[in-house]
Amino acid sequence: MTLPVVILAGGYATRLRPLTEKIPKALVLVSGKPFIEWQISLLKSQGYKELIILTGFLGNQIKEYLGNGEKYGITINYCSDGSTLLGTGGAIKNAIDLLPENFFIMYGDTYLPINFIEVEEAYFNKNKKALMTIFKNNNAFDKSNIIYENDKIIKYVINENLENLEYIDYGLSIFSKEVFLKINTSKFELKTVFIDLISLEELGAYRVYKRFYEMGRVETLIETENYFKGLK
Repeated sequence: MTLPVVILAGGYATRLRPLTEKIPKALVLVSGKPFIEWQISLLKSQGYKELIILTGFLGNQIKEYLGNGEKYGITINYCSDGSTLLGTGGAIKNAIDLLPENFFIMYGDTYLPINFIEVEEAYFNKNKKALMTIFKNNNAFDKSNIIYENDKIIKYVINENLENLEYIDYGLSIFSKEVFLKINTSKFELKTVFIDLISLEELGAYRVYKRFYEMGRVETLIETENYFKGLK
């Protein structure tokens, strides 16, 4: 079984300006091709062929470039926030009619070189409403934001200067559709959903051991480009 993958690709990408003044972040060239094509290649190599791309700022360009996915041998559906961005959680809620009972969520600016099938198996084995992948980051690649103890996520840290944080949200999660059906607001961030699930003890954890690559900032874009050059 391979679950559909929802890609959040609707932000303004202000940290990448001027690269993203006229094109969305997903279409920024990284080592010779748009970043989202690297994501598609990774997913397809593991058997994932159904994508739902949630768009916002300049999102029509993504749809025009990728089309329905036929040229990649996959299926792509789209849902746009419209004229007002809804936040990472609101974008998922807005696409509720396209979502199956369970689905992956990943960000449109991260490349995650791990085994997605193993993450999927862990989700069903843990029998929680959601699963978050985490990485022992020690503030190395971004600011750590997870307190993890005894195979449990204890806290998702937001705007707190806590010391000795070791783990970070790796950027790949799996959700039950039920989680978003119960949310009544239309504009919200995914991190607030994680916090609620932790309080309910409904967020499972899956620890990964390979670092992530991202292109949300100029310096990390350069680092990711160098990584991709090594894959060619």
